[in-house]
Amino acid sequence: MEVEKIYHIGVEVTLDVIGGKWKPIILCHLGNGPIRTGELRRRIPNITAKMLTQQLRELEEDEIVNRKVYNQVPPKVEYALTDEGKTLRDLLVAMSIWGERKAQKLQENGQNIQLITNDHNGFLNY
Repeated sequence: MEVEKIYHIGVEVTLDVIGGKWKPIILCHLGNGPIRTGELRRRIPNITAKMLTQQLRELEEDEIVNRKVYNQVPPKVEYALTDEGKTLRDLLVAMSIWGERKAQKLQENGQNIQLITNDHNGFLNY
């Protein structure tokens, strides 16, 4: 049996699943509980509909996110973290805290940046 993919260190596997610009942001929003696609778009204003759909499908394929379709008109689709997705809690909270500290240091050093929210407590609900 031939090896399909070789990883040199564990972080490569992690980044293969949740790496990139959008996936960690999506997961942090889902850490607050199930969300409809439109609400995710409002919470992540710079992502295109196409990119959001693509990222959600990849997360679903990796069993990090669950997609639930309600049989109604208009169609209602909701995304939520799977049990496997919830195991990313500590990692995503740590990334958020690190980013908050970094943003504060940048502000203290005179950079004109704004962090709209420091709310990373969604995962604390699980």
